[in-house]
Amino acid sequence: MYVIFLGAPGAGKGTQAAEVAKELKLAHIATGDMFREAQKKGTALGMKAREYMEKGQLVPDEITVAMLLERIAAPDCSAGVIFDGFPRTVTQAEALDKALTKQGKAIDRVIYIKVAEEELLTRLGGRWICRQCQTPYHEVVSPPKVKGKCDKCGGELYQRDDDKPATVKERLKVYFAQTAPLIDYYTKTGKLAEVNGVGAVEAVRKAILGSLKKGTPARK
Repeated sequence: MYVIFLGAPGAGKGTQAAEVAKELKLAHIATGDMFREAQKKGTALGMKAREYMEKGQLVPDEITVAMLLERIAAPDCSAGVIFDGFPRTVTQAEALDKALTKQGKAIDRVIYIKVAEEELLTRLGGRWICRQCQTPYHEVVSPPKVKGKCDKCGGELYQRDDDKPATVKERLKVYFAQTAPLIDYYTKTGKLAEVNGVGAVEAVRKAILGSLKKGTPARK
């Protein structure tokens, strides 16, 4: 079974992908981890990817897809894979489909964890970190006992630039602009399953598993 997890920053996609992969005994492939592992091993593709990453450039789709194909050929992927973080655009989705078709494989299901923008802003914009011990806090989910102070060491709490409301809003704007066409692409194939990402982590995971266990669409 080959499954793609889609979800905006803060939707819980990474957490759910990892846990569902364990539950179904599938390999969990997050592209960021895959890049780091390939570079650590010194593979040819890993070194090519590093050249772009060191310049602050995006790794070309053909290299990323080639790395994914190399990764899914590993023994731990024999039962299937959950793709986390790829594809991000329709061009990448088409490239992945084409490459899998050549191997007689195909994406079976796409899980879209849907969370409203207001909720995402609350989740992402409420994160604070201790300057001294790096303990994370959240204004809503896990606030400190004393505002602005770390419970553990008394250090000052600060908000990273990435977590500031204006930055978060821009990140989400870019994400939705890129992903809307991707959602439409997979909806047309009949493979997209939308799951409500608001609620307890366990409840969301149960909904995802229920969607996957209902059976996958027939391959064309």
